[in-house]
Amino acid sequence: MVLPLAFFGVFFAYPVSAIVLRGLKDDGRWHFGRLGEVLTDPAIGHVLWFTTWQAAASTALTLALALPGAYVFARFDFPGKRLLRAVVTVPFVLPTVVVGSAFLALLGRGGLLDELWGVRLDTTVWAILLAHVFFNYAVVVRTVGGLWAQLDPRQEEAARVLGAGRFAAWRRVTLPALAPAVAAASLMVFLFTFTSFGAVQILGGPRYATLEVEIYQQTAQLLDLPTAAVLTLVQFVAVAVLLGVHAWTVRRRESALKLVDAAHTARRPRGAAQWALLGGVLTVIALLVLVPLVVLVLRSFDGPDGYGLTFYRALASAGGSGGTFTVAPLEAIGNSLAYALAATGIALLVGGLAAAALTRRAGRLVRGFDALLMLPLGTSAVTVGFGFLITLDEPPLDLRASWILVPLAQALVGVPFVVRTMLPVLRAVDDRLREAAAVLGASPLRAWREVDLPLVGRALAVAAGFAFAVSLGEFGATVFIARPDSPTLPVAVSRLLGRAGELNYGQAMALSTILMLVCAAALLVLERIRTDRSGEF
Repeated sequence: MVLPLAFFGVFFAYPVSAIVLRGLKDDGRWHFGRLGEVLTDPAIGHVLWFTTWQAAASTALTLALALPGAYVFARFDFPGKRLLRAVVTVPFVLPTVVVGSAFLALLGRGGLLDELWGVRLDTTVWAILLAHVFFNYAVVVRTVGGLWAQLDPRQEEAARVLGAGRFAAWRRVTLPALAPAVAAASLMVFLFTFTSFGAVQILGGPRYATLEVEIYQQTAQLLDLPTAAVLTLVQFVAVAVLLGVHAWTVRRRESALKLVDAAHTARRPRGAAQWALLGGVLTVIALLVLVPLVVLVLRSFDGPDGYGLTFYRALASAGGSGGTFTVAPLEAIGNSLAYALAATGIALLVGGLAAAALTRRAGRLVRGFDALLMLPLGTSAVTVGFGFLITLDEPPLDLRASWILVPLAQALVGVPFVVRTMLPVLRAVDDRLREAAAVLGASPLRAWREVDLPLVGRALAVAAGFAFAVSLGEFGATVFIARPDSPTLPVAVSRLLGRAGELNYGQAMALSTILMLVCAAALLVLERIRTDRSGEF
């Protein structure tokens, strides 16, 4: 636990606490009155209300659209199911700026809806809600559908034999077993939408702002650190509560019912109603997931002279972006890949050691450590990025001019995925195998290398893939610390979208398409090598 604790202490707790303290402390005196001033400000109150309201609405809409999909993936067997499962997961690993770009191409000025019917939904709350459903659809399908596939259908059939109707049997037998999984998925969706940044910044315009967007504006644009510090504390407390409730629901889910092999619970649809349900779910996936991605790709080829590679060619020239970059935007691809690979290595080292520590020990301290590892997913990435700038500027940690700063920030969001992927597999390794190796003279390191590693090799590869994908798309912290001559793909897309002109817009669509294809390719590889297809990511 020493290295993971040191990593989170230096690169998470220290920057976040430093920026909060700088905002609340001046000339050695605390200014707690700032808390009341900020929280009673009507404009901040509107931001807090909108953040909570849109997160609740996004969660409800996601559940309404994704629960039928969870049932279809759990209980039906149909051609292309494995590929479709990977397709619906693609949005979750996409950077939020790509999600915003895709919906901007669909719903914004000159978008598909604008061309067909003259309807624009950008800068409206509907664009934000749809983008959040697009992003979180897979969370519900995987979390709820993974457990649903392992529930023994014979228990529901037994209730029907005893006289219960189809709905009554589902309500009294299946629903109570699914409730913890539904609660866990709902909390995760609420958490991700509560802390939404990239999609809201691109689609919300000046009218709508979440806490994360407001923290960015107060920090980067208004330089009002006290207000940003208070908002960071509010978000931190909300996230801590959500993660605590989520951990409780996960423990409940683990003891819900006796589970069976998911391979034996799925069957071909039977009857008109089941085929209609399958068709409805496929239609929702096509409209919600595939259409925005296809429109994004088409917009990247739709140049001023018709369809072609105009925008892709412009990426190779710094001058072709209207002075937005000091280097060619195409270099952002190499930068992102290099940063993501370095971040993946850091996340595997830190997350692997943390997962091993959580496997070997139990107790409140370890449970608290487990919760600490999840905090970067919900803490303001903007605060982390700005905290890096104001803390890591003095020896022995003078890293502001170093390239390693970006991978360190990206690794913070990669570690939770490594831990969540590795932990169940490590816990499944029989301790007697390690003990037998020790009896035969193996050192702890050799026992790990020859017993644990072969058994968790695939999980390690999956963890690396997820860490790579989320590192590639990290935006909130990277936008502060990426140097102008070394932009990452998400930062480059954001800068291009922030400038007027058809060429800048087209290049943003082209870069977003490239980033989407890289993330999708990584995910498809993961789907081929992973063995456990149930539960969370």
